[in-house]
Amino acid sequence: MKPVRTFVVTPSLPQNLSRLQDLAYNLRWSWNHDTIDLFRRLDNDLWEKTGHNPVLMLGTIEQARLEAAAVDQGFLAELNRVAADLDEYLNAKSTWFSQLIAGKEPPLIAYFSAEFGVTECLSIFAGGLGVLAGDHLKSSSDLGLPLVGVGLLYQEGYFSQYLNESGWQQESYKDNDFYNLPISLVRDPAGNSVRVKVPHPGREVIAQIWRAQVGRVPLYLLDTNISENSNEDRAITNQLYGGNEEMRIRQEMVLGIGGYRALKAINLSPTVFHMNEGHSAFLALERTFRYMLDYKFNFAEARQAALPGLVFTTHTPVAAGHDYFQSDLIERYLGDYIRDMGLTIYDFMALGRKDPDNDQEPFCMTILALKMAAFSNGVSRLHGEVTREMWQDLYPGVPVDEIPITYITNGIHYQTWISREMKELYDRYLGLRWREDLADQEIWNQAERISSEELWRTHERRRERLVAYSRQKLRQQLIRRGSSQATVQAADDVLDSEILTIGFGRRFATYKRAALILKDPDRLDRILNHPKHPVQIIFAGKAHPRDDPGKQLIRDIFNLARQDRFSRRIVFLEDYDMSVARYMVEGCDIWLNTPLRPREASGTSGMKAAANGVLNLSILDGWWDEGYAPEIGWAIGRRESYQDPNYQDQVEAEALYGLLEGEIVPMFYDRGAGGLPHEWINRVKASIKTLCQFFNTHRMVGEYTERFYLQVSEQSRKFTSDNMQKAIALAAWKTKVTANWSQLKVLEFTVQDCDGLKVGDAFKVFVRLQLGNLEPSDVAVEIYMGPVSPDGDLTKSAVQLLELAGRNPQGDYVYQAQQVPCGQSGLIGCTVRVLPNHPDLVSRFLPGLILWARPPL
Repeated sequence: MKPVRTFVVTPSLPQNLSRLQDLAYNLRWSWNHDTIDLFRRLDNDLWEKTGHNPVLMLGTIEQARLEAAAVDQGFLAELNRVAADLDEYLNAKSTWFSQLIAGKEPPLIAYFSAEFGVTECLSIFAGGLGVLAGDHLKSSSDLGLPLVGVGLLYQEGYFSQYLNESGWQQESYKDNDFYNLPISLVRDPAGNSVRVKVPHPGREVIAQIWRAQVGRVPLYLLDTNISENSNEDRAITNQLYGGNEEMRIRQEMVLGIGGYRALKAINLSPTVFHMNEGHSAFLALERTFRYMLDYKFNFAEARQAALPGLVFTTHTPVAAGHDYFQSDLIERYLGDYIRDMGLTIYDFMALGRKDPDNDQEPFCMTILALKMAAFSNGVSRLHGEVTREMWQDLYPGVPVDEIPITYITNGIHYQTWISREMKELYDRYLGLRWREDLADQEIWNQAERISSEELWRTHERRRERLVAYSRQKLRQQLIRRGSSQATVQAADDVLDSEILTIGFGRRFATYKRAALILKDPDRLDRILNHPKHPVQIIFAGKAHPRDDPGKQLIRDIFNLARQDRFSRRIVFLEDYDMSVARYMVEGCDIWLNTPLRPREASGTSGMKAAANGVLNLSILDGWWDEGYAPEIGWAIGRRESYQDPNYQDQVEAEALYGLLEGEIVPMFYDRGAGGLPHEWINRVKASIKTLCQFFNTHRMVGEYTERFYLQVSEQSRKFTSDNMQKAIALAAWKTKVTANWSQLKVLEFTVQDCDGLKVGDAFKVFVRLQLGNLEPSDVAVEIYMGPVSPDGDLTKSAVQLLELAGRNPQGDYVYQAQQVPCGQSGLIGCTVRVLPNHPDLVSRFLPGLILWARPPL
C-alpha cells in the first residue's frame, strides 16, 4: 500500500534542550568526546541500540527521559558548555588556512568521492578509501579550508557481514532511513528539494541533494531514489559497489556529472575539483562541457580551460581496482553526451586508453582522470613509485622517475581515532597545542615525558575493554548462528585481558594475506599457547561480495579458531566497521599487516594503532615502508621480492614467527619494577614521537593545500580571466606543437672536453636541432646525464637546460652548454632531449611529445 501523502515528524524536545538538535545534526560530534558523552549521559543504552546515531536517538527516546533531562541542572550545564564549544569552533575567525592565505582570495575546493566514512551510523562507505575521505573532510574543517564534499547517498550502503555455520561470509543489506540520519534535504527558497538531471539513454535521471554538515564542511550527497525516476533508475544509488559494470557506469555518471551539476544548482562555483579515485572522473568531462557551452569553445579549448582546476588521487596499485568500461557500454550511456561535445566515440575512447589507436582496449576511468588533471598523486612514497611504473605507457619516452605523478602520503584524523584516555594523556603531557599543530615535531618530542605507569595502565584498561567487547560480540554471533547454550557460555572464557594481543583488521582481499600468520598451525600453536608467555589474535574484516578467494580466507580463520587448541586464542569479529576498528586499534598490543609488497597503496589502520600507543608489525609496504624504524616497531622481511608467491609466503611467515618468538613476545613479558615492560613502553613512546607528527590528515590536507589546491586555484583563475584568452591560446599552441612535433630532429650532438674528467670538472655540449614549423620558444632542449647501469641505461640522471646559441645558414638551430659539471665518479653517460615549452604548461611532459637524441649506429 502506497501512502497518499508523506510528511516528516521531528523529535519533541523541551525548549531548553533544543541545542541537542544542533549538536546531533553537525557531525563534529563524531570526533568530539564531550558531545558523545553528553548523548551517552542522556541514555547510554539507547545510544548503543541506535548505532551511535543521535538523530535517531532523539527521535525514539522516551519523552519522560527528555523531561527529566530538562530539569537536570548538571545535564543542562554540560549541554550549554558543549553547545558553546561547537559555536566557538564554527565561528572561529583565525584558522590555519586563514593565516596561510593572509588576505588573499580563497579558493573553493570540491572533494568528490564515491564513499565517505564519517561515522558508522552514516553507512555510505566500504573501507579505507571512504574512511580516508571522511578524515579528509574532518581535517579540512579543523584547518578552516573552504572545502565541500560531494558523494552519493546509498539507500542500503555497504553490506552487513555475518558468517554461516561453515564460516562462509553472508551479506545482508539494511535500508538507511534518511529522515533519521544526521542529514537534511537541500531546499530552494520556496521549500522545494533541489534536484539535478543526469543524461541517460533516452531519458534523464533525476537526483535530489542531501547535506551532511561535517564541522565547518558541508558534504552534499546525491540520491536517485525518488518517485519521478523509474524503478531501474531509483536503484542507481541503492548499494555502494553493488551490481555489474552497467550499474557502476550509471553510478559514476550520477557522481561525476550529477555532482558537478549539483554544485551549480546550489550556486557554488569551485575553483578546484579533487577526484578521490577514478569513480568521479566524469566530472572532468562535465566541467569541460560547461566551458564549451558557456564560452562557445571547441573541446580542445574547453579541455585546456578545465585542466588547471582538476586534482586526481589514485589509491589502487592493483589492476582489478580500476574501473574499465567496454566501448559498447560507453556508447550506450554516453553516446549523445559525447556527440554534444563534438567528439566521435573514437576520440572519446582515446581519452581513457593507454594506446588511443587500440580499438580493443576498454575505457579506463583512472586514465581519463590522469589525462584530464593538472596534478595527480599516489598515497605513499612507495605507491607513487608503483603508480608511475603502472601508468608509464601514458608517457612514452619519459623516464619513470619524471612521470608527472607525485605522492602525498595518507594520514588519519587523530581526534576521531584516539581513545578518550589517550587524548587526556596527550593533553596532560604534550599540552593542548597538539590538537591543532599536529605536524610540530617539538610537541611530539614531549612523548618521552609521558609517565610510563600511566601509559601502561591506560593501555591495559583499553585491552580489558577490547576483550570484554569481543566476548560480547562473539556471544551475539554464536546466538545468531543457533549455537548451543554451552557454546555460547564458553564465549565468556575466550581471550584473556592480560596477555599479548595481536590485531588484524582490514578488507579481506587476497593480496593482504590475512592467513599468513596461520601458515604453520603447529608453530602458531606453540606461540599462542606458550605456558608462560601466551598470545592471542583478533581478526576482523569483510571480503567483497564477489571475492570468493577472500571469503575463503575468512572461512580458513573461522575453522582454525574452532579447533580446541585455538578456540580461546583466535577470534574473528563479524561486520568490521568504524566501531569495531576503534576497539581494536585502541586495545591491541600489536597491529599486524601482511600485504604482498608492493600492493598496499598506503593503509591507515596501522597509523590509527600507532596514535593509540599500539606497535606495528608489518611488511615494508604502503605507509610502513616510509614510517618504519627499528626502534618503533617491526618489519617482516627487508623488501625482498620473489618470483614464486608460495615461496614468498613461506619465507615471510617464517620471518613473522621468528620476530614473535625472538623479540616481540619476550619484550612484552619482560617486566621490571611495578610490573611494567619498560623496553616495550620505551618503544611505544618512540613510536608516538616518530610517527604522530607526520601520519595525520592535518599534515596531509596541508600538503594538498600548499602543493595542489592553491596552485591549481591560481592557475584556474588565471585561465578563466580575460574571457579565457590564455586557455584559448594554450589550446591553439598545443594543437600546433602536436601537429608539427614529427618534424623535429636532433641532427648533431657533440660533447667536448670530456677526456680525463674528475669529479667537479665540466665539459661542453653542442646540439644542432631541426625545428620545422616550430619556433625556439616552443621547445626546451636539455642535456640528460648520469651513471650508466650494467644494462647500459642511464640512472639517477640530472638535467640541465641548454641555451640557444643561434641559427646556422641551413636554418637549423644550435644549442649549447659551456659548463656541464660532473657530480660523481664512475661510468657517466649523457644524451639530449627536447620537450614542449610554454609558460602556461602545468606539467613539463605532454603525452607522446618528447624527442631523444639517437645513439650512433
